[in-house]
Amino acid sequence: MANRAGNGWHRFWAGLFGWACLGLVITLLASAISADYLDADNKKFIFLIGALGAWRYGNAAMHYCRAMFFLHLVFPRLRRKVELMGDAALPSHMYMVVTSFRIPCDTTFKVYQSVFRECQRLSVPVTVIASIVEKADERLIKDVLLRETRAGSNVRLIIVRARGTGKRDGLAHAFRALSRTMPPDDAVVGVVDGDTLMLPGCVEKAVKFFALYPNVGGITTNEFCEVEGDRFIKEWHRMRFVQRHINMCSMALSQRVLTMTGRLSFFRASVMIRPEFIQDVEADFLDHWRLGRFQFLTGDDKSSWFSLMRRGWDTFYVPDSLTLTIEHPPDSNFFRATRQLMRRWYGNSLRQNFRATRELGLRRLGLFTTYVLYDQRVSMWTCLLGLTVSLCAAMFYSPEFLLVYLFWIATTRTIVTGLFVFSGHRVHPLYPLMLYYNQVVGSVMKIYAMFHMDQQSWTRQKTTLSSSFRNFDKMLNRLSSKTVMFSAVSVFFGVVALLLDLTQFAN
Repeated sequence: MANRAGNGWHRFWAGLFGWACLGLVITLLASAISADYLDADNKKFIFLIGALGAWRYGNAAMHYCRAMFFLHLVFPRLRRKVELMGDAALPSHMYMVVTSFRIPCDTTFKVYQSVFRECQRLSVPVTVIASIVEKADERLIKDVLLRETRAGSNVRLIIVRARGTGKRDGLAHAFRALSRTMPPDDAVVGVVDGDTLMLPGCVEKAVKFFALYPNVGGITTNEFCEVEGDRFIKEWHRMRFVQRHINMCSMALSQRVLTMTGRLSFFRASVMIRPEFIQDVEADFLDHWRLGRFQFLTGDDKSSWFSLMRRGWDTFYVPDSLTLTIEHPPDSNFFRATRQLMRRWYGNSLRQNFRATRELGLRRLGLFTTYVLYDQRVSMWTCLLGLTVSLCAAMFYSPEFLLVYLFWIATTRTIVTGLFVFSGHRVHPLYPLMLYYNQVVGSVMKIYAMFHMDQQSWTRQKTTLSSSFRNFDKMLNRLSSKTVMFSAVSVFFGVVALLLDLTQFAN
């Protein structure tokens, strides 16, 4: 107890010191800038802020306000309605599908322990379907079941052995096993990743919303994380979960959450056992105008979302249904690990983005969701524009432009971090720096992923997408990807040159 209190005080003083250092940096930057650059009547100030800045920050403010409105006003009213329904809101049967592949044994033990404990809290029968590869996992899971369930328990275990060819195959095997049990029409299925711990009450809090919203086909949950690694990678992951929480709340206001998170999401069993849904998860693909047809290796959460939306179902987010994810970064180096993860995440998002806008359309997505998807394609460029313009202005006009830009970045990211407090997640003095790191490096990774959509890899399994193209076709695809990306980047720098009137330096 004393050790925990000591650690709490240590975190408090370390955080206070970090915020003090951040405030000192902002003060020093402000004192180093000429007053002309901070005068609202000066053209240089307008140049810095401008219509582009107003648009970007306006988008962020819109998402934040929608999220806070949903989190603090709309959702509490919905929660009260659901609780008034009592156990009548629960499904007649609950299923939990858990996928495990190359997860450390201690993590697997904790995950299944949390699953079986959560199942026993429910007053309805529960069937756990474990999709595994190794025989050792089967023995471990059965041992956890015996330890955690009491005699006469309503929990049943089904073991499904997959081939180890990827998470999509493992999920498809489990979904087919689910369909063979012939679940009741009102049954609900929870899909749990092998590195996600279910916190007490998370199932009941989420599944009751299916009774409140008959047209919701999928519900996803709020995540916290425990990360193996140094301070930087830990705080980077935690910051991403804060951003995820805010974006989920914003989209939940329209019942258009953009992904059925693979960590823990819930689906109506009547939807999940349909052959079309299983096929969408198992063998999803994209028809690209330049790269042809290629299958999705990762991004099963995006495929399940798209399958629901295509069949007319809405999606929802329950912020008080909590899970704890055990994160294992793919590399011990912060920069390599974050780049590898961002490349996978952003590639999945962009593949879904282009298909959703093309196949679902405005009528199915709604105006706000359509705007968000198109904005994702534009933001990767606009997030780099401020840095590029400031560097060019510093080189060709005055170095003080760069100081102004750094002051603006430090101030705005600190304000954004402060606003994170109202999301219910804790914040850290490193967040302003990491927000900017995500903006710049993330935009670069998005641009690369957009022009190389066929390049995919799975960080845990170390597998890549095999191609059926002949050598000449593969070489042509690589060449065309590089050519199109180079052309787009050239246009970007051309726009920067026009904005700064750099053509006068060409002579």
